[in-house]
Amino acid sequence: MPTLRVAHERRWPATLTVAAVLALQLALPTEFTGDPRWLVPALEIALLVPVFVTNPVTLRRDTVWLRRAALALAGLVAAVNAAHLVRLVDVVISGEHLPPRSLVQAALLIWVTNVAAAALVLWEMDRGGPFARDPRHARLPGRPDLFFPQMGGVAGWDAATWHPSFSEYLFVAFTTATAFSPTDTLPLSARAKAMMTGAASVSLVTLAIVAARAVNVL
Repeated sequence: MPTLRVAHERRWPATLTVAAVLALQLALPTEFTGDPRWLVPALEIALLVPVFVTNPVTLRRDTVWLRRAALALAGLVAAVNAAHLVRLVDVVISGEHLPPRSLVQAALLIWVTNVAAAALVLWEMDRGGPFARDPRHARLPGRPDLFFPQMGGVAGWDAATWHPSFSEYLFVAFTTATAFSPTDTLPLSARAKAMMTGAASVSLVTLAIVAARAVNVL
């Protein structure tokens, strides 16, 4: 009898990703952070702490308010990164003086954060979230937002027992940000398509801004 995968029960990869995003936000050059600089990270930490304390390593306890806090955290990370990109575009278009090193550093941090934010949103959104995807929990799953190859009856993979872990969503986010389009995993729902479109757009604009400034420098 096939056994169920338990990798998708782990909470710590998502928590570690949020912690990395917080570090990246604090590492942004001061030209791209609003005042006070600590406000946004403090809001993100306020949302992260109850989610982490309740499920520090694995996903064991599920409540409505925890679900809302997790969704709010993922959405806030994506929104803040988009705001940083808007500021980057404004700096370049306005001709404001910015050292090349600061520009490249900001663009790199925004790009990496974009991948992390997209992975978090997709992980929290697909089929109603990680608790809904886990057949051992009471929450009923929704319709799939993403179609992974393992769900299509690929030889060696049991579609009935396979469930995506956070690493699968991180890979989807990375390929979306690098190819600007779906690769092996297809978006099915309108919200998944919107999320992947947004992630690809942020990546494209970020790279275009760096390329445009590089051309001006040359």
